[in-house]
Amino acid sequence: MFIQQDLFIHRFNLGVPMNDNNSLNRYLASRRSFLKKAGLLTGAGFILPSTVLTSHSGTVDTNGIPAVHSGRDNSAGSMVRIRGHVISDGSGVRDVVVTDGLRVTQTNDEGEYELVSDGRRPFVYLSLPSGYRIPTNPTGTAHFYKKITPDSNGEMTARFQLEPRRNSEDHHRFLLLADPQTENNYEVERFHSETVPDIQQLIRSFGDGQPIFGFGCGDLMFDNLELFPEYEVAVKKSGVPFFQVLGNHDIVFDVPSTEKSYKVFHEYFGPSHYSFDMGEVHYIVLNNIFWHGAGYIGYLGRDQLDWLKANLARVESGRTVIVTMHIPAESKQYARFGQGTPSTHISVTNRHELYRLLEPYNAHILSGHTHEHEHVFEGGVHEHIHGTVCGAWWSGPICFDGTPNGYGVYEVRGSELRWQYKSTGKAHDHQIRLYKHGTDPEAADEIVANVWDWDPEWNVFWYENGERRGRMKRKTGPDPLSVKLHDGSDKPERRTWVNPVPNDHMFYAPAARNNGDIVVEAVNRFGKAFKTHLRQ
Repeated sequence: MFIQQDLFIHRFNLGVPMNDNNSLNRYLASRRSFLKKAGLLTGAGFILPSTVLTSHSGTVDTNGIPAVHSGRDNSAGSMVRIRGHVISDGSGVRDVVVTDGLRVTQTNDEGEYELVSDGRRPFVYLSLPSGYRIPTNPTGTAHFYKKITPDSNGEMTARFQLEPRRNSEDHHRFLLLADPQTENNYEVERFHSETVPDIQQLIRSFGDGQPIFGFGCGDLMFDNLELFPEYEVAVKKSGVPFFQVLGNHDIVFDVPSTEKSYKVFHEYFGPSHYSFDMGEVHYIVLNNIFWHGAGYIGYLGRDQLDWLKANLARVESGRTVIVTMHIPAESKQYARFGQGTPSTHISVTNRHELYRLLEPYNAHILSGHTHEHEHVFEGGVHEHIHGTVCGAWWSGPICFDGTPNGYGVYEVRGSELRWQYKSTGKAHDHQIRLYKHGTDPEAADEIVANVWDWDPEWNVFWYENGERRGRMKRKTGPDPLSVKLHDGSDKPERRTWVNPVPNDHMFYAPAARNNGDIVVEAVNRFGKAFKTHLRQ
């Protein structure tokens, strides 16, 4: 019934079966053809992944905060001195963090800053401070960066303008869209006609005028980077600013280094790791895609970890910190497949270094990538791994764990974070799918419920004719609808390599047959109850 782990990994890697070399070769040839047409092929050599490198302490910058250096030998001619101002309403803004993605500094009382970059960093950019509107490109994507373009003397001026927000940000919301992953016009049309109107309607339903923004949590495309403008169209239609996360399908493949693979993403969306503040919360976006020429792994490079260390040095202990990245720090899928260790394709190999840096904070990690929904508690961090906008690669209405196509909806009040998964095209309280007796042949006398947003703080009860009969028993197994839609060598028709996967949010109860009204109630960690009926 279930796919083998090697096929699963390879599907995420290149989208073709591991044992189909002809398809793989055709795929790579097609991909190279696209890259040549786009003018993005730069070489045939590859840099293989190195061993995990940990952060080092660095030195101290002019503000008394630990600074970071790459450890590389750079000639004087490669250095770029960047000077500038951060201005709002005609006055300088103090204490704004400015970075090139490695070195970190901040503005003085007049809003001035100076930063020396090694010349190989593509951008200088802000960590947007709280109290200001998110600056955007005409498409609605966040614009907080400038390309580093030094003059003949290795100098550059970069001035940033911020617009004050007139209302409080302490109460705000954000959306998390994992894996829109459109590959062709059919999938773009579904994204525009299903997901975008659902987002528009949800935003209208809030009706309270509180600030709201979004994250595109990676795999914005399925390799076809020519479709990035269609993602931008969706962002523009949503009416709210969006921050972008790099996914493994958003990169250029035939390049000499992992850094080069980010080229097209950078052209459209700017830096692939950055931070910002809103209200009391510090937000961080990380790039954990390491392309090594024959595939990718989940990995955070040394420069990025050093940047993160310097960034967090300016964040007081105890604050709520939300980290968004594409590949989960640790998906528990390996355990559901009966394996002893996580795959390097669906977990971050040096995640413990990330956990260590997040220890002083009330930290959440938000990720996607696996096309299933789960909550993981490791390293003192609560990780939310999201079901996807595209479900099982736009093959139907669900992910292959049975989670409906959809996205995460988050609400922040002060430092408190609340969340709920939103199923595309369904009411906001659609949180359970209930199956009648016999749907699972191995539990013929039990009803079955998929409660996809479940975590250990939830309670799931069952009722007969208005009487609570007890808690349902949680089991690891497949969703019956996923089995129906995905199990078989030729199913689903559009993506025949999709298969059902076991999940940890299936619930069972021995309800009597033909005994009137059966109800399942799931109560989340915030005390909100969701109910669904099974009338026999």
